Amino acid sequence: MSGALKTLFCRRRQGRVEEKDNKDVATKISDLHIALEEPLPAPRELHDELSVGEMESEHIARSRSVVQDILLGKDDRFLVVVGPCSIHEPESALEYARRLRAFAPRVANALFLVMRVYFDKPRTRIGWKGLIYDPDLNGRGNIREGLRHARRILLECARLGVPAASEILDLVTPQYYAELLTWGAVGARTTESPLHRQMASALSAPVGFKNPTNGDFLVAVDAILAAAQPHKFPSISLDGRAVVVTTTGNPHCHLVLRGAGDRPNYDAASVQAAAHALAQAGLPPRLMVDCSHGNSGKDYRRQPVVAADVANQVAGGSRAICAAMLESHLIEGRQEIVTGRQGLRHGQSVTDGCMGWETTVEVLERLAQAVRLGHAVSVQT
Repeated sequence: MSGALKTLFCRRRQGRVEEKDNKDVATKISDLHIALEEPLPAPRELHDELSVGEMESEHIARSRSVVQDILLGKDDRFLVVVGPCSIHEPESALEYARRLRAFAPRVANALFLVMRVYFDKPRTRIGWKGLIYDPDLNGRGNIREGLRHARRILLECARLGVPAASEILDLVTPQYYAELLTWGAVGARTTESPLHRQMASALSAPVGFKNPTNGDFLVAVDAILAAAQPHKFPSISLDGRAVVVTTTGNPHCHLVLRGAGDRPNYDAASVQAAAHALAQAGLPPRLMVDCSHGNSGKDYRRQPVVAADVANQVAGGSRAICAAMLESHLIEGRQEIVTGRQGLRHGQSVTDGCMGWETTVEVLERLAQAVRLGHAVSVQT
């Protein structure tokens, strides 16, 4: 082989090696931290499998209308979102729903009860992420089955005639169940998120924005204003395709005072300041008080104390507080997940501590009496 041919051959060989190396480099710059990809069914498949009937649809539409009217002051009842911190076992969730249905008529002239049916948990560090992510509570995760559990529970609540509420934490999974919600929440850790504000603008249910963990309720006021505006953002369709969603805005969003990491904000002065900020922003000066979280110092035993203060304000004629949130389960307190579902006590929270059922009934009856007294004060004045 001549020197010129040998040089050309070597250059071609070197070029092929460099081309192969470049391909290897291209392969290594993507999916470096992906261990597995599993397909999910399209939302429509789950909708068809667990379909909502006309009776359930009418119940949800009526419930949303009541919540909207309460938020606007057209219905003088008091909204209470009450139930477990999170749902970890479908059986106890539905038992709670049946108890709530049986109790509701006792306070129906004063309170409109909506059950907390929360499936996702925002985690600052680590911990169980909720029924949708880990329905077996063993850390392995089974989102496909978790979504099925979530939709089935919400359908059962609708069939029982129990309005349901949940937090909108994930931006994809609501497509699988959001049409079954009477009320939705954007939590303290996501209120500032532009993506969650866009999502809220698309939701059909009223949405409560919690103040962030630092207590700055003006951030939540901004979120309410943003969610009321039209937005355009990428999402997935019911058929599972990537689409661009154009929204008209959600006019039924409101503020939830949940306290801060170092102080509560349910007192009359804090409520008045928040109501004034809402009015200054051109929003109805009506809000919800979360009796748990920062307002209770994360101590479930203090929830009745917070609720009693709220009740006193309402009984005194306050029009700013039109709703409250309570974390409640069949059994008070909380328990640790040790070996998955094994050994867990039926009806006790595995996340935040909750009031027990008996205490919940006492708190609800006190709130109902306060609403009735507040109505009497309004008539007199």
